[in-house]
Amino acid sequence: MSTPGDEHPARFLWLLPGMRPPVVLPRRQEMVFLLVGLTILFSGYDLNIFGLALPQIQKALHIPEDQAGLTATYFRLATLAALIIAPLADIFGRRRLLLFTVIGEAVFTFATAFAQTYPQFVWLQIAVRVCGYCEELLCFVVIAEEIGEKARGWSIGTLGAMNGTGAGLSALVFALVNVLPFGWRALYVVGASALFVLAWFRRWLPETRRFELHRAEMARLGTKTHAMWETLAQLGRRFPVRLAIMLAGVAALDFSVAPSVILMAKYLQQDLHYAPAQVTLLYVFGGFLSVAGNIMAGRISDRAGRKRVIVVCGMICAAGFAVFFSGVGGGVVAVAWIVAIFGYLSCQALVAGFVAEIFPTAYRATASTLRYVVATLGGACALALEGVFYNLFGAHGPAISIFLAAMPIALIAILLLPETAGRTLEEIAEAPRLAL
Repeated sequence: MSTPGDEHPARFLWLLPGMRPPVVLPRRQEMVFLLVGLTILFSGYDLNIFGLALPQIQKALHIPEDQAGLTATYFRLATLAALIIAPLADIFGRRRLLLFTVIGEAVFTFATAFAQTYPQFVWLQIAVRVCGYCEELLCFVVIAEEIGEKARGWSIGTLGAMNGTGAGLSALVFALVNVLPFGWRALYVVGASALFVLAWFRRWLPETRRFELHRAEMARLGTKTHAMWETLAQLGRRFPVRLAIMLAGVAALDFSVAPSVILMAKYLQQDLHYAPAQVTLLYVFGGFLSVAGNIMAGRISDRAGRKRVIVVCGMICAAGFAVFFSGVGGGVVAVAWIVAIFGYLSCQALVAGFVAEIFPTAYRATASTLRYVVATLGGACALALEGVFYNLFGAHGPAISIFLAAMPIALIAILLLPETAGRTLEEIAEAPRLAL
């Protein structure tokens, strides 16, 4: 997918030497990667504020203890709107929709800072997540389409690392939550400001070349791009088994880990009595190790295979969270958290890229949207049930741990899908059967 203007090599000086791509990439791909990476970084900051500041938000908006998980479930219903919006990228292009969603997320994030009641807060955060979810899935689509097969695993892992870096940045700012003017509301103002600046620079993001070729081919044949629902129907007709297995896998994955991820900061503060500054210390230093491991996992997946690395990372994630929420104290908590977050970030990023890889350009954004919607709804079901188990056990630790039992279902489903490492997107799309 190269042109004569691509002969200038990228340098990636903004990454540490050991984190740079394993092969030489053209400068255009570096620009695309940087713009997309900054998008997912600031979106990662934005979407992690609620989990970090949940105790403070609960106090200000009078949210009952057994409604904490249910509130996050309401947010995840935003994926239903994303199901309508994100597939439009298969019709109008990835670039146009990304510009629209970045601006939307910035506006609604800023408005969240001024929410006065619980319903206002919930509706504004649903709007934030409609835009943020669309952004995240489209970022992985863009990277899958732009980066060649020799570095695609690295690029997916690094994109996931930048998402994790955004979460770490939110933890840094969260350390000041008790001294910032207006407390948790200031966290949302900071996030909105960064997104407004990013929206200005995103004007330079080009359309992906694979989508341009797809659009040109449709024009050459004299046919119109399919409407959204027809695109969904064709995806189901062409890849029914692949689609069904993928959806079952991602639903089980988020069902198993969503309560752990959403409520881990709350657990640290309320059950383990961590101060905000201590939470930040763990998130920043432990998170850096996890993020570096995320990039390495992506690189390894280019050699060892995407599926194999996803399975290993999924098992590491489940084991780490099981120890973290077991009630142990001391340094074991920090080690378990680092291990769990490494597994979680690596697994989620590689799965997001994996789904973007296994479907053709004409359906890639639509398939990625279905992945996001079904995964998020799976997590929403778990979060809604967490309140039930909290009332049963009287504590969040055992209530959260019970969901980790669903992880094997997700990993078995991944193993039934085609391998993508070292293969072009066109080869993957035409894989004739399941890779058992």
